[in-house]
Amino acid sequence: MNTQRTKKLAAVAMLSAVAYIVMVVGRIPVVLFLKYDPKDVVITLCGLIYGPLAAVASSLTVSVVEMFTVSDTGPIGLVMNVLSSCTFACTAAWIYRRKRTLSSAVVGLAAGGVAMTAAMMLWNALITPFYMGIPRGAVLELLIPAFLPFNLLKGGLNAAITMLLYKPLVSALRRSGLLPPSASSAKTDGRVRYGVAAASLLVVAAFALMLFAAQGVL
Repeated sequence: MNTQRTKKLAAVAMLSAVAYIVMVVGRIPVVLFLKYDPKDVVITLCGLIYGPLAAVASSLTVSVVEMFTVSDTGPIGLVMNVLSSCTFACTAAWIYRRKRTLSSAVVGLAAGGVAMTAAMMLWNALITPFYMGIPRGAVLELLIPAFLPFNLLKGGLNAAITMLLYKPLVSALRRSGLLPPSASSAKTDGRVRYGVAAASLLVVAAFALMLFAAQGVL
């Protein structure tokens, strides 16, 4: 088997394991039965580094293991997890794959957040009544006050954390030999990179405060 392919499979498997772990330990109830967990951050990082198909493979792996271990929503929950993760991660990865620049990453993550929010509004309206056992009308009434802000919060938080972790993760993978050296000689202006990092930190802080407020901590 090709050495680089073996390294890629090993890295995707490792990132999938990390995604599962952070899902188990990082679940935060937000509103009603909706919980935030950071697994999509790791799945998206996998997609940005190795491409959209790697994000799909990671999402499927994590969601299947989740269904058999900690989830109580069965196959329908698995479908919802895969739809949510893949819409966000694959959109971001596809845009970034076309042009590997900082601005492309920002655009990709923003587009991923919008696409995920729109998709989950639709799929929650269609699927949630079946696995929650509640009337469709009750679900439709929750779309704007509950599902919309939750998915916007989730998308924004995932995008900001992904921006903070991407460069450190890529550097670590290259030092470990799991990722080849960059073939591009283009460098991002340091001020722009630090500005994006600072903005990402502010977004994470703002959304963390919102999560704490939703939990009644603040």
